[in-house]
Amino acid sequence: MSQPPATTRTLFPGISSRAWEHPADRTALTALRGLKGFDQILKLLSGMLRERQHRLLYLASSARVGPRQFADLDVLLDECVQVLDAPVKPEMFVMQSPAATAYTIGMDKPFIVISTGLYDLMTHEQMRFVVGHELGHALSGHAVYRTMLMHLIRLASSFGFIPIGGWALRAIVAALLEWQRKSELSGDRAGPLCAQDIDVAIRVDLKLAGGARLDKLDSQAFLAQAREYEQTGDMRDGLLKLLNLELQTHPFSVLRAAALTKWVDTGGYGAIMAGDYPLRADDDKGGWGDDIAAAARHYKDGFDQSDDPLIRGIRDGLGGIIDGVGHAATNAADSVSRKISEWRRSSKTDE
Repeated sequence: MSQPPATTRTLFPGISSRAWEHPADRTALTALRGLKGFDQILKLLSGMLRERQHRLLYLASSARVGPRQFADLDVLLDECVQVLDAPVKPEMFVMQSPAATAYTIGMDKPFIVISTGLYDLMTHEQMRFVVGHELGHALSGHAVYRTMLMHLIRLASSFGFIPIGGWALRAIVAALLEWQRKSELSGDRAGPLCAQDIDVAIRVDLKLAGGARLDKLDSQAFLAQAREYEQTGDMRDGLLKLLNLELQTHPFSVLRAAALTKWVDTGGYGAIMAGDYPLRADDDKGGWGDDIAAAARHYKDGFDQSDDPLIRGIRDGLGGIIDGVGHAATNAADSVSRKISEWRRSSKTDE
């Protein structure tokens, strides 16, 4: 991955993560935090997971980015930290994997992991978008919930034989996956603020969908696929869309490109580039509910505002569904807590 000469980029002193957070992300996270029993699960996992132990896994199995290892990525991270005025520079690791992926995890001190598959696929400027995307996750506080999701998926598999606990964990995992897909749309806005080239951002989605052969791809034809997908169909189409998304951690690349393009076309990107953005210093002055309500007036995307007949029908009955998931979350917390207590007692007996 060749490194081009440095260029001057617009900086955003004091910028708040609210500037790039997608309203669907904040709405989903607010709903998730409101689930009955969710706070119990979060506290339980926070007590179980030791930050140092978690980080040591990557320290032992991956390459830590720095001036002497993947120095190009280290420079990119420094530049993104400067652009987004991040208070802390997170650690970054490169993990050997053919899958093109990157993620930000950690309960107290978030760190970024990038696969060799993604590194090999992207150019230097495309990696700038990727690093900015992940830094956006870290600054938005997404790492805690992503770490929680990762471990809950393992727990759900382990406790699958427990009728109530297994189903309850699956309910929370499904809710977390829905939020994570929305949170990716936030990261996709932080990325262009670092790259400051929308074409670079779209090319990342092109490569994630169709591979490295950009000469075989066309951005306009790519975005036309999104318009075709979003056309309202019948109940069958809505059901198939839900089934396709069920276990996905990310939105589909075509739809991510369309969502980013819409944000640019409606002036969100241009306003921030012109210096019109919320400040971290003001984060405590307004309620999150006000932010969500204001943002929702400007966007019409995501599950809550879909015109799809199936989604509309589910939305009408959502109150009962949320209540049911809340009870499931409470049962999950009790089930996981009992299982861990049994495991600890068993460990002491073996000693």
